[in-house]
Amino acid sequence: MREAVLQISYSLGNIDDHIDQLWQYMHHHRILAFHGQMGAGKTTLIHHICSYLGVEDAVSSPTFALVNEYHFQQRGQDQVIYHMDWYRIRSVPEAIDAGIEDLLSQPDGYCFIEWPVNAADLLPLPHLSIEIEAVSETERNLTLFLQS
Repeated sequence: MREAVLQISYSLGNIDDHIDQLWQYMHHHRILAFHGQMGAGKTTLIHHICSYLGVEDAVSSPTFALVNEYHFQQRGQDQVIYHMDWYRIRSVPEAIDAGIEDLLSQPDGYCFIEWPVNAADLLPLPHLSIEIEAVSETERNLTLFLQS
């Protein structure tokens, strides 16, 4: 089942104005799947979310590494984000060989996944899908869907 839970429009210049509202929905889900065309702003949004959470590491797309790991504090507890980019993944077996399945099954931490469609069968339910549509060079529409 797929249920839209939030829709917002934003510009790249005011994205930070919406991160608190987004995180109120996102933080309840360990698996966050970011969808959008190349250049839609998936990595940019993840960068702003990580900054909001207090991640001090440089946030960049893990296209070649497949996974970047970021740490932050939440309610006095150490937390981890596994930022994955499945753009180069071509099949579920390839993703499993790369260790993706192990990260998805970790009981703690968040998985932020770009290009989840490339191994969608690995995504556990429930998870949150974040769909980003580029309306113009600087304007975006974002919809959060609960996948259950």
